Amino acid sequence: MPTEADHTGPAPGALLLCRAVPGAVAPVAHLLRERMQLTRAGDEWSVLVPEGGPWRDAGEPVDRVVTGWATALAVGAPWPVLALWWDADHAGFTLASGFRRPVGFVWLASGLPAGEEEAMRTFAARVGLDPVLDLQALDRLTKPDSAADARTRLRGLLAVLARVGVSLPRQLAPGEPADRLREAAALQPDSLPVEWPGWRDAVAERDTVDHSRLGPWMPWTGGPRARALALAQVAAGVPLTARGVRRRDGGLIAAGALFLAHGLLSLAYGLTHPRD
Repeated sequence: MPTEADHTGPAPGALLLCRAVPGAVAPVAHLLRERMQLTRAGDEWSVLVPEGGPWRDAGEPVDRVVTGWATALAVGAPWPVLALWWDADHAGFTLASGFRRPVGFVWLASGLPAGEEEAMRTFAARVGLDPVLDLQALDRLTKPDSAADARTRLRGLLAVLARVGVSLPRQLAPGEPADRLREAAALQPDSLPVEWPGWRDAVAERDTVDHSRLGPWMPWTGGPRARALALAQVAAGVPLTARGVRRRDGGLIAAGALFLAHGLLSLAYGLTHPRD
């Protein structure tokens, strides 16, 4: 017999793909203050599977929340973040990289494209896909196809991303319920939970981080560039958080709060762990 999910479509959910190994992603992901499961998604990729409190408990639009998370993660790290998201009516992705404006694409639940083709071309260039063969495969995702719903479109996107090393565990299929995805991620051999450890433990954790894998721009690596980035994050976080509060936009609030947390934590770390 049909279930309620058959009539309402899949529950909102998301996956955050980071182009870095889990050991490099975990210290940054802690600052989101969202319970997640982290596991490998290819030789040079990791995936964060969020519990989904903002859209499950607070009713925030999943696309806005994960766009904020992806933007905040990417601006504090030397690797891009790709957020895959879905709800009962839509599905799509957002790619965030550094301070550049995020780019993404949306499909209706039926699979009908609702994004701009130019965004897909920008996405291909930023990820490093082949500008001819891979772009042709992506271009097919921007055309109507009565046999492909939104979930099929996301699977098609992942198939193209396999060419740049993305390899999601087969149990982590877009469109599945968040609790099922987290359970599946937790069963992976290299999986680890990500939770906010508190300010004291977060600062102490910086001493155990392999800074060489995070790049010289990571704020807790020390030096003038790191301090400049920390100050920039604080400066960006204040207006972004204020704008999110005014608009009641959970994604903007999450991004602004992470900028502030990341910047302040990094400045505090610089003061308590000066470099010669």
